[in-house]
Amino acid sequence: MADEKTQATAPAAEAKTTEAQAPAPAAAELTVQDLTAIRQIIDVASTRGAFKANEMAVVGTTYNKLESFLGAVQAQQEPKKEEPKGE
Repeated sequence: MADEKTQATAPAAEAKTTEAQAPAPAAAELTVQDLTAIRQIIDVASTRGAFKANEMAVVGTTYNKLESFLGAVQAQQEPKKEEPKGE
């Protein structure tokens, strides 16, 4: 019986060791700067005619949502810049 328990836990211990040695996947990050770059990419691509006519509605809607979001983020950051640091 003791041998069965040892054998049953040995693979689990090896799996934990292997998992600990494997590099952790990098967390996906999307910053405001990334979103600003995406907005510029959409603008340039649409100016150059990269989208088909039937795709323009989706591209335009996505661009408008992105523009609204970035405007809201900018509005939230502006009051923080105006606050004096000494008080």
